[in-house]
Amino acid sequence: MAKTLVEKILSQKTGQDVSAGDLIITPADIAFAQDGTGPLTIKQLESLGFHKLANPEKTFFFLDHAAPSPRAELARDHITIREFARKTGAKVSEVGMGISHQIMVESFVNPGDVVLGADSHTVTSGGLGAFATGMGSTDIAVAMALGKTWLRVPETFRVTVTGKFPAGIFAKDLILHLIGKIGADGANYMVLEFGGQTVDGMSASERFTIASMSVEAGGKAGLFPADNITRVYLEERGRGEKFKSLKADPGAIYQRQIKITVDGLEPTVSQPHSVDNIALAKDLSKVKVDQIFLGSCTNGRLEDFAVAAKILTQNKCHPDVRLLVAPASRDVYMDVLKAGFLNTFIEAGATILPPGCGACVGVHQGVLADNEVCLSTSNRNFKGRMGNPKGFIYLGSPATAAATSLTGRITDPREFL
Repeated sequence: MAKTLVEKILSQKTGQDVSAGDLIITPADIAFAQDGTGPLTIKQLESLGFHKLANPEKTFFFLDHAAPSPRAELARDHITIREFARKTGAKVSEVGMGISHQIMVESFVNPGDVVLGADSHTVTSGGLGAFATGMGSTDIAVAMALGKTWLRVPETFRVTVTGKFPAGIFAKDLILHLIGKIGADGANYMVLEFGGQTVDGMSASERFTIASMSVEAGGKAGLFPADNITRVYLEERGRGEKFKSLKADPGAIYQRQIKITVDGLEPTVSQPHSVDNIALAKDLSKVKVDQIFLGSCTNGRLEDFAVAAKILTQNKCHPDVRLLVAPASRDVYMDVLKAGFLNTFIEAGATILPPGCGACVGVHQGVLADNEVCLSTSNRNFKGRMGNPKGFIYLGSPATAAATSLTGRITDPREFL
């Protein structure tokens, strides 16, 4: 029977002929947690009586959400993780190395993998043709201990994207448009499988942006085919031998077919306090902004900073705006440094944060004051997301963020491009 991409990946992984709706037990190639979810994962693992890991070399803990630690109790959580890793052989990605999801795609995930993370944006790795999904700490504890998990094979929405992005329109605008179209719960426990002419030409970075936000429509995963773009990316990252071609079969059965033509898209912004509350940037020009956050696992890569730097070159941030810049990983930080973009940002008035989640999760490095407004390139704008339920978060592309930092109001980036 013709298979969707998720059916094909899970059939290959389990050695069975699986279809949407089946309950399966699948091996896990990678299991990980971060410093927010890691301590509970460890506690659950130990309370269940597990003292060893099934695959220590593929068990990871990332110190990225509170890095460097802003409070003593969070520093103690880091110690808990380090001590557990020393006992069990698990791997720790230390403070300053960057965000789990970015490091996963840079260094560890390959097409066809099953990746389980105690973080909802684990779905980012779907950009490489891996079934990657977030789970609760107890499920991740079991996956770490046993090397496998159970799940129900999800149905799939096929998202076919055609056309050419106009100037000033980016992958972030596309995914915000899609979420606005289907709703924040429109794809609950579904896979969003992306394909079409536009997807075929998308860079790996653009695919990661879209995959990372699939969960914002309720998606269990966001999947892209493993194709020549994937192969080139893996070769650049030193693991070209791990490439294998993966795509859905012609005639596969989908729960829903969604078609989007990007030619008519405009810069799109998500308004407080839900990601599906979208509007066009040009219609929000009266919204004054206090802070810009340029970074996150969604838009903290070299391509994102290149777009922002193009707008910010020889320009200064509005005097009432704080611009915070956080590369998604140390490798990205070095690439941005070599490209000269850090100089551009600093000269524009930005503050450079260490590689990591930064202001996104609201633990530190950019908590909003009461009634302050932030335009973020992150993935979530729930009430309180950036540390204060009395703050207001808008989401947009790096281009929209950069343009907004210059004017002090939400700005259509096409004014500067």
